[in-house]
Amino acid sequence: MVFDGAPLVASVIRWIGHGHQYGTKEQALSEKEQLIAEIMGAQIRLQHLFADDRSDPLFSSHLTMSQLKILLLLARHGTLAGGELARMVGVGAATLSGMIDRLVVQELVTRTEDLHDRRVRRIGLTKAGTELIEGIITAGVAKQRELLSRLSAEELTVVSQATAILLREAATIVDEASGQV
Repeated sequence: MVFDGAPLVASVIRWIGHGHQYGTKEQALSEKEQLIAEIMGAQIRLQHLFADDRSDPLFSSHLTMSQLKILLLLARHGTLAGGELARMVGVGAATLSGMIDRLVVQELVTRTEDLHDRRVRRIGLTKAGTELIEGIITAGVAKQRELLSRLSAEELTVVSQATAILLREAATIVDEASGQV
């Protein structure tokens, strides 16, 4: 598949400069904004290049977006009370119950009584649910390794340094959002 990234970079540039009145695109974007647009465009292009990989477990899972969201939340937070999970998903208890029923039938989640309050049902991932989510999350690892193995040691050093910088800033964003900074 041939993917032309030029229109994509142009659309990212338009997105970054949206709402501003400038005479030309060059005036609209600083050098930093241009680099950001190029990096974002390259990331999107990479995603498109690998998007058709049918070995990705997401393609064969037959999950709805809401079901996927539930499984991802359970993978991140562990076993949750039904009410808490409903709040996190943004649905009512009855709606969540139907979603959980379908996931139980697929043997991806369990529903158990809370040890301290028998009225509360706790929802957790089964082994199959955990394996599915881990497979979805790590699906691109082999492709990423193949891609990285094609780079020289010098190029890998640059990628490693850039990745460390991105991780540092991502952690800062998360800390700021949670009020820890």
